Amino acid sequence: MRLTLLARQALAEFLGSAGLVAVVIGSGIAAQQLSPTDTGLQLLENALVTGAGLVALILAFGPVSGGHFNPVVTLAGRAFGGVSTRQVAAYLPAQLAGGVVGAIAANLMFSLPAISISGHERSGGGLWLSEVLATFGLVVLVFGLTRAGRGGVAPFAVGAYIAAAYWWSSSTSFANPMVAVARTLSDTFAGIAPSSVAVFVVMQLIGAALGVGAVALLYPHAVPVEESR
Repeated sequence: MRLTLLARQALAEFLGSAGLVAVVIGSGIAAQQLSPTDTGLQLLENALVTGAGLVALILAFGPVSGGHFNPVVTLAGRAFGGVSTRQVAAYLPAQLAGGVVGAIAANLMFSLPAISISGHERSGGGLWLSEVLATFGLVVLVFGLTRAGRGGVAPFAVGAYIAAAYWWSSSTSFANPMVAVARTLSDTFAGIAPSSVAVFVVMQLIGAALGVGAVALLYPHAVPVEESR
């Protein structure tokens, strides 16, 4: 049985999103277990594993779908003409479903309940500004590299950016609505309370829109192409 191109792309986004959330939550749980008294070390472990895992996932699935694993990247790609409306309609639910599966898998790997709603409240002006800036930076990085003809280095650049943003952003750089929703399903180190998600997502969308505007100004003559993230 051969899948259509769009089905293969949606499957790649599903698997990549599941892998990303499993890496984020799983490494957070492992960090708590390995370094139970040192929050800074927990964050370092979580950040390094997430950055490395993201590089691997983009390299694995990027050739099929572009390796978005993030609704704001998909929507920004649509704004630049790199993906079609049909792809957006296939990618977004695949990403969300993948994120849910990844959260459940991470919980089960560490012998926790499949779903445990997080009680970790993340709210406040500093965190919201952090999500705007983190998402802005991610969009500028991904599409700046693409439109400059340097998409081949994007997997490594994005992994490094996310690992660094765990530290320079007060919110630990969610920068991804799918990840924000999926992380509500694990009451562990990487979790976020459902009541905190809506504002995070709004801030991420604002950051993405600002990033699209910045890339359009910086690279006005670039030819729209399918991004290689």
